[in-house]
Amino acid sequence: MAIGILLVGGMGTRLKPLTNQTPKPMLPVGGLPVTERQLLAAKKAGINTVILATSYLSEIFTPYFGDGSKWGMKLLYAVEEVPLGTGGAIRNAAALIDFADSKEEFVIFNGDVLSGHDIAAQLAFHRANKADATLHLIEVADARAFGCVPTDANGRVLDFLEKMENPVTNAINAGCYIFNSSVISEIPAGKVVSIERETFPQLVKSARPVFGYSEQSYWLDIGTPAALFKGSRDIVGAGFLAGLGSKIGEGSLLTGGTSIGLGSRIGANCTITNSIIGDGVVIGDNCTIADSFLLHNSNVAADSEILGKYISPTENLPISL
Repeated sequence: MAIGILLVGGMGTRLKPLTNQTPKPMLPVGGLPVTERQLLAAKKAGINTVILATSYLSEIFTPYFGDGSKWGMKLLYAVEEVPLGTGGAIRNAAALIDFADSKEEFVIFNGDVLSGHDIAAQLAFHRANKADATLHLIEVADARAFGCVPTDANGRVLDFLEKMENPVTNAINAGCYIFNSSVISEIPAGKVVSIERETFPQLVKSARPVFGYSEQSYWLDIGTPAALFKGSRDIVGAGFLAGLGSKIGEGSLLTGGTSIGLGSRIGANCTITNSIIGDGVVIGDNCTIADSFLLHNSNVAADSEILGKYISPTENLPISL
């Protein structure tokens, strides 16, 4: 049984102000935190033990997820006092278990990616090729904004190339990796290491079996407010989605992929479009809300107009979509 490592330590600078009080992976899309959606995907693939590699606002994760039993999983938490980069975070997380002698694979998830790809199929591909590392690859229309990953006819990775004006391929790293324990053992402990710029290129240079699993499924990097809202709309659809215990007042109209969390109350005669509303939010009557993010437990007075805003119990700031 493979073990999951979820990289959820990033500060989410491009997402500010949404990440002022919430770590990026705990932002809701379609009514659930990004991390919860990733855990559900891991569970579907048969991964029942997951280590959350946390750093920024690490204290937010444990009260929500606990030991994972609610999801029928075992969750562990590796907290980085100082950010260690992607490679360092993986090494730090794996240290929570006896990984050096493990015959299990480690499935690494980037905490800011929504992906609909078949993780179980990626694992089967990894095993069939006796790979040391296997990356999920997708093709994009324009790879100039990404590092690209050329492969041979069998899917073996030939190189890891930085962003370039004329990419040699449109296949890019989609942010889900499978490592054998030997790969993690070679990452220096307690040091800042980038798997993209250091670990992967070194593996290829050393002629290790590194493969790319290509699947053109739904994929989205939710690294900006616009992308986060798109991800939520993609899940919700054109209408709206309301969580358990939420109540919507008479005459209110909710559209544009709006999502509402658990136990929120929307007043009468409100118009809400393309907005993300958290848990326990109270919105008064006759409000107009569009293109806005309302953090958990926020309160909005009656007759308010909120357009392109980040609202929390302590902040009221503009956001740009």
